[in-house]
Order: sequence, then structure tokens, then C-alpha cells
Amino acid sequence: MQTDIEIAESAKVRNITEIAAQIGLSSEDLEQYGKYIAKVPLDVLNKKGTKKGKLVLVTAVTPTPAGEGKTVTTISLIQGLAKIGKKVVGALREPSMGPTFGVKGGATGGGMSQVYPMWKIDLEFTGDIHAVSAAHNLLSAVLENNLVRDNPLNIDPSRIVWKKTMDMNARELRHIVVGLGDSKLNGGVTHESGFLITSASEISAILALSTDYADLRKRLESIVVAYTYDKKPVTAGQLGCVGSMMVILRDALMPNLVQTLEGQPVFIHGFPFANIAHGNNSVIATKAAMAFGDYAVTEAGFAADLGGEKFMDIVCRQSGIRPSAVVVVASIRALMMHGGADLKNPESFTADALAKGMVNLDKHVANMKGYGMPVVVSINHFYTDDPEHIAMVRSHCKDIGAECVMSDGFLKGGEGAVELAQKVVEILEGPKPELQFCYEDGLSVKQKIESVATKIYGADGVDYSPAAEKTIAQLVDQGYGGLPVCIAKTQYSLSDNAELKGAPKGWRLNVREVNLSAGAGFIVPVCGSIMLMPGLAKEPAALKIELTDDGKIVGLK
Repeated sequence: MQTDIEIAESAKVRNITEIAAQIGLSSEDLEQYGKYIAKVPLDVLNKKGTKKGKLVLVTAVTPTPAGEGKTVTTISLIQGLAKIGKKVVGALREPSMGPTFGVKGGATGGGMSQVYPMWKIDLEFTGDIHAVSAAHNLLSAVLENNLVRDNPLNIDPSRIVWKKTMDMNARELRHIVVGLGDSKLNGGVTHESGFLITSASEISAILALSTDYADLRKRLESIVVAYTYDKKPVTAGQLGCVGSMMVILRDALMPNLVQTLEGQPVFIHGFPFANIAHGNNSVIATKAAMAFGDYAVTEAGFAADLGGEKFMDIVCRQSGIRPSAVVVVASIRALMMHGGADLKNPESFTADALAKGMVNLDKHVANMKGYGMPVVVSINHFYTDDPEHIAMVRSHCKDIGAECVMSDGFLKGGEGAVELAQKVVEILEGPKPELQFCYEDGLSVKQKIESVATKIYGADGVDYSPAAEKTIAQLVDQGYGGLPVCIAKTQYSLSDNAELKGAPKGWRLNVREVNLSAGAGFIVPVCGSIMLMPGLAKEPAALKIELTDDGKIVGLK
């Protein structure tokens, strides 16, 4: 079979103006980036987006090295809905170059279910991530300059909480010392700092949650960057550079329009990771998909305990968006790994491992049902799957009261997702569900954390480090106690320990630190060993990607 990039290069795609015309947009409504990509200005969206389409959220079981195929399934569902005659628009996150050159690779689907052009989307795209990096680092530079220029805001350098950022995995930059030099003007004020990957920047979350330029400005002004010597918060608004940050982010706030390999429109916009941020595409993109399609399909990052939970408890809470159905994606091999199978031992992929591993699927299905959502389980088909194993999953899903279909979008594109599309439409034509949050706004910070930990993760309770306890108390005193929580933890387990597969029991969530994202509108408890700046694997994908002498990209996945 051809590689993903070879399939994309040979695809018969159309000019982006033709894709836009499908949803009532003219070439004059677009700001084009070549033939196949365009940004859509916010005033155009507000003027021409008039529908109230039904939204489907696609999430998945806990990731494994065997692969689940969530993005492939999301794109194939979009294509499948079009196959059965439905007007559908997708909304997806933008890939980060960190994972693209790291372990994960790109995030544009695969096989016959991709968004086009994958080599641009996975790399530079329209520069949104770079704009966020620039705005973030401008704020950092102005903050540091404030220290040098007589520190009029009385900032305590030891209490600066605003770090630097870059869109690349660089573990060596997690903890650094800045401001070295023989004078303030030559080096700045010496203090500890560090880097976050751009997708973990609060500005990344702000971009994804903002509804317009006025909302963006208000959120940027609210960012807490440091504390004074008398422990009062210092905001970006006080530093006076929000106007310049707005200028940098002007185009980045406009969503990007592309197409699937089968010609369906997809808005790709926003890029927070779900393990260290809120993990969903932008509110603007999702609302645009709903406004221009009878059906809209969006995807939450990582599994249902991460991106899925954060979509419900953060995105829906802040935006008013409400999904009408949830698709939980699983693969036979992934479920087997949750039951003890090992990639190094092919003989371990057995029916017994599958039976044991389905507890992970059970938990994610139960979690989504707990939000009041109807759930469809989509088995992402691998050509190596045994029909008896597929039958086992179908039978198990029937036992737990979940619809189950098989999707073959990787090999067959939209045609392979027709059964899934039909089942989704059947559910959407039923009663509209009522979203039930995991926790209410009036609960304390700890109660919110413990609600997610016990209800969603299956923990017995929560333990807090002294530093986390102190920060929570301070945030409450400062008036931030009413915010929702955005828990940062490993994506490889329902727990905070990546080694625990399935649905772990008898464990407690360990909160080691707590960060404030006032502009984004949430508090971030950091749990276990998760890092806000990823590192590279021993053999990162960057070692396999190449540009040939005739300008052709190879090795990109």
C-alpha cells in the first residue's frame, strides 16, 4: 500500500474556492493560502453562518502503541456522512511540529481518510502556532524588560510564573536560568525560568476558547504572569503589550478551511494538547462547522478521560456548545494491550487479552454516558483483525448497552464508514440529550479535582503536595476558586501512572503542582510525572523525514 503522503499527493482534490462554495462562501469571503488552504474572516462567519447543525464528538479509548485510529475515524465519519447524502462540516485541531518530529508523527489522519494537504497542515500550515509562540514570547520579553527598567510593578523575580515557549520537544529547556551577564542591560535580572511547548501555552488555550477579538483581548489582559513582592498578581494587561499581542494573533484567530481527500470542508484551528492543556480545536471552528453544516463532526484529543472530559467540562461550559452524540473509537489490538498484550510478543494478542482489556472501553463509554450522551463504539478495523475478535467486541458492547459498528476508513475512506454514519444519524434523529457536567461551578477547587479523579479516572481519592495545597489556598484567596479545572496527566493510562493499563483500581491521583490560567479561564493541576515540555524519543521521527533534491517530502506520517 502507498504511504499516507503518497496517497495525499495522488489525491484528486479541488481548489479551496470550490470547497468553500459548498457551504455558501465565495472566493471574496476567503483569505487564501495557495490553492488548497484558506482562512475565513470572523465577520464572514458571523454574516453567513446561519445553521444550527447537530454536533458529534469523536473520542477514544486510552492510547496504546498499537494505535486506535481516532483521527482516521473522525475524518472517515465526515466522508461517510457525505456518502449517505448529508451536508457535513468537520472541525479538527492543528498538529504541532513537536509530535510531528517526535514520536506521534502528524495528526491529519491516514490512508484514505485524511485532510489535505497533510504535508502543509502537519508542518508550517498558516503559521497559527508560530503566531502564538511569538505573542507568548513578546509578553515574556516585555516582562523581563520591566525588571531591568526599574521594575515599576514591583515584580518579585522569584515569583515569575510566565515561562518561554517553542513548538518543539526540548527537554533541556524545561528548567533554565536566565538573565546571566555582567549587568542588567547586558543580561537582565537573573532568575529561574523554563520553556513550555507552544500547545501548552495559555495563549494556545485562549486562542482556542476565544469567540471574537474583544473576547481575545479580555482574556489576554487577564493572564497572570508574576507576583509582586507583597504577593499580588501581575497581569499582561498591566504590562501594556496586549495590543501588540493582538496584532500578532489577528490572523491566527481566523479558522483555516481545508478539505478531506473526498472533498468535504473541514475547519482546522486550535492546537492545545489534551494531556497538558484542554485538548480541543477552537470554539470558533466548532461553531463554524455547526453553522455551515447540518451535521458537524469534531474530535477531542487523546482519550475520553482527557480531551473528552475537557470538551464537556471546559469547552461546553464556557461556549454553550452542546454535542448530540459521542463516538468512542477503539481498535482490537489496543484493547488487547489493555489486557496485557505486548507488541514484542505477537502471541500475546489473544482473545483472553481482549476480554480483559475491554474494561478500558467500558470506563470510557460509562464516562460519556455519565455526561448524558448517547454513545456509539466504533471499532477501527485493521486488516489483521480476527472476525471472532470483532464479534466479541460487538457482543460485549451489546451487554453494556452501547451501539457498536466497525469502521474501515483507513482502507476504504468514506465508503468504509457508511455503517458508522448511518448509526450516528439514527441517534441524532432521536431525542436531543441534556449535557450533565462532571461537577458544578459552586464546588471548591479540591472538590472539582476530586470529582474528575473519582468519577472519570476511577481514583480512590486525591493527594496533594504541600506546594499544591499552598497554591490552591492562594488562588482561592485571590478570587479564582470558581474556575473549572484542567487536569494535566499522562495520556497512557486512566491513572496518573503510564504503566497502569485497563481500568486501574486502588490508586490515588497525585497533584504535585497547580498552575493558574486566568485568561483561559481554568486552573491546571499537574499530576504524576507529566511534563509541560515533552522530550524526544531515542529515535524520533525527525531522523526519518527528508526533502529530496527535487523538493519532495518523504518520511512524513
